[in-house]
Amino acid sequence: GFVRVLDDRTLGFADFRGNRQYVSVGNVRKDDRVALIFIDYPNRRRLKVLGRVRLVGANAPDLLAKLEVTDYRARVERGFVIQVEGFDWNCPQHITPRYTEAEIAARFESQLGRRVPQAASSAAAGTVLGEGPLELVISGIRQLTPRIRAYELRDPEGRELPAFEAGAHLDVPIRMPGGEGVMRSYSIASDPADRTAWEIAVLREDEGRGGSRAAHEDFALGLRFRTELPRNHFALHADARPAVLIAGGVGITAIKAMVHALVARGNALHLHYAARNSREFAYAGELRRMLGDRLTFYDSARDTRMDLGVLLSTAPSNAVFYVCGSERLVQEVLHLTAARGIDPALVRVESFD
Repeated sequence: GFVRVLDDRTLGFADFRGNRQYVSVGNVRKDDRVALIFIDYPNRRRLKVLGRVRLVGANAPDLLAKLEVTDYRARVERGFVIQVEGFDWNCPQHITPRYTEAEIAARFESQLGRRVPQAASSAAAGTVLGEGPLELVISGIRQLTPRIRAYELRDPEGRELPAFEAGAHLDVPIRMPGGEGVMRSYSIASDPADRTAWEIAVLREDEGRGGSRAAHEDFALGLRFRTELPRNHFALHADARPAVLIAGGVGITAIKAMVHALVARGNALHLHYAARNSREFAYAGELRRMLGDRLTFYDSARDTRMDLGVLLSTAPSNAVFYVCGSERLVQEVLHLTAARGIDPALVRVESFD
């Protein structure tokens, strides 16, 4: 940060030209009492420092030099020097943990046993990938699991995004390491009712064709896409019939949007969600909050595998089935539903293989 420790009772920071709004300067000339709050987001700690402040200018060049920020190319106009009179560790109850990209990378490097590339936001500034009619900008990045990363997409000017229906996907342009551009389809996982932002999630597959690796390594805050409008080959039924949702791994992305839509409509539903281990359940907390006992997890590492025969036999007779996951899961569901005489029109599938 910009705050410098000058000695065991003194802090200071540089004042730059900025936007010429000297409200703070006027305040401290009237009353020199100040309070500084320092927040350690990863560890949920908050320190409040109380003291008295004085302004220093060009008549104290040696002191101003101690306040300079080496990696910030702006001229120091004055300095604020604070004599500390007291401090207190403030209540941390409402601090939400936050992490820098470097901290996230370090945590996942220790779990994955390999380097996690860090996207450079400055490199993304001004870059636009693709040539479609819809422009989007990456406005947020979340690491959902050790291998799945979510990207929040917004209109660059803050306008509402086009409407989409649950089950829709977006064709996203990706820049491969050699410079070649490729397209990959990702389901929109966010609530269809929210047109301020969309979210897609990308599973990193190191043994795949390379698109997911390139996305994880190249997608950064500020990167812009030009894409086609969302398309939907996995549409949700529009009536009041109950839904049985079956998701395998990253297949939860299309299913999650359906959960939002079905809950909003008041349809009966149950979500069956399988993953290779407990760390691979993306959106687990959000889904629990929305569904409660209408959600069942199947953790292969703990041998709690999905029994499709039982699942189908206990489903409501008028249910519509939605399956998104590996080709193996999709084919198994299709085989069992056909063997049980379930109308194929009631079984809707999408594979991510």
